[in-house]
Amino acid sequence: VNPLGIRSCYDEGKRCAESLFMSYREHGIPVKIIRIFNTYGSGADPMDQRVVIKMVVAALQNRDIVVNGSGEQLRTFCWVEDLVEGLVRLMETPPSAGAVRTVNLGSNHEISIRALAEKIVALTGSRSRIVHTAARADDARRRAPDISAARRELGWVPRTPLAEGLRRTISYAEKELADKAYAGVTWAEMN
Repeated sequence: VNPLGIRSCYDEGKRCAESLFMSYREHGIPVKIIRIFNTYGSGADPMDQRVVIKMVVAALQNRDIVVNGSGEQLRTFCWVEDLVEGLVRLMETPPSAGAVRTVNLGSNHEISIRALAEKIVALTGSRSRIVHTAARADDARRRAPDISAARRELGWVPRTPLAEGLRRTISYAEKELADKAYAGVTWAEMN
């Protein structure tokens, strides 16, 4: 891990937060740590720069979809409702004596960023082009959670297939974009 890289503040912030929570054990407070991996779905701000909603909005607007590098980097994407179910399951588990429970929540289905863009273009019927830019420095080739603890301890696995989640996200984004088209427009401008 590069201490001065693009993700260093994010990585160090997570490490610091987990260390702080671990210190609560000294006071007998049961600690549960959840590491959330890429999540997508309804409720996202259409102007958010996370990859799924960013690509969906671009596709719906027939704008170019930008992919860094070759697009062969692998990622996983978990539908937001599946993630919330995992959060609730962990919160409802009884405390374990002195142990810290650390659970990764995310999907275990990997897809390349290029394949994700192609799938979004196909599902939206978009005329968007997929445009490649220079690869980002520090962009991991692969980023996938080990969800074995969630499966073992919580009986949790994500249930929503990516294609279904993308369809729901597209419907949500279409509605949000349509609603925002009239935001700030007076009744006189509409007539």
